[in-house]
Amino acid sequence: MAAISLPSSSAPGLQTTTVNASPQGSDASSQITRITQQITKLTQQLKTIADGSGDADEKQKQAEMIQEQITMLEAQLAQIQRQQAEKEQAQATPSTPATGVNNPSDDHQIDIYV
Repeated sequence: MAAISLPSSSAPGLQTTTVNASPQGSDASSQITRITQQITKLTQQLKTIADGSGDADEKQKQAEMIQEQITMLEAQLAQIQRQQAEKEQAQATPSTPATGVNNPSDDHQIDIYV
């Protein structure tokens, strides 16, 4: 399991945020909800940094670290949504082969002589 942590010593005034790369929920909707909430929290922290006082270089470093976390979460969210779409598509397509007159077989051949 990969985890990203923003230590409070490098970012005074901010909460420590840990982002786990492995899903904790069992279904996709709970994972999507959890990731969306984490993105919202990180976005709020990003706004707090921009509005706060302090050294510009330090604020820039903190903002970059949070932005990287947001980017990773967005990628994870896209992956879960893609897997969910593939799962739904697999369930929607019939697993039995088509039968009938329009299905090529030995019984349904036309010999054409030129």
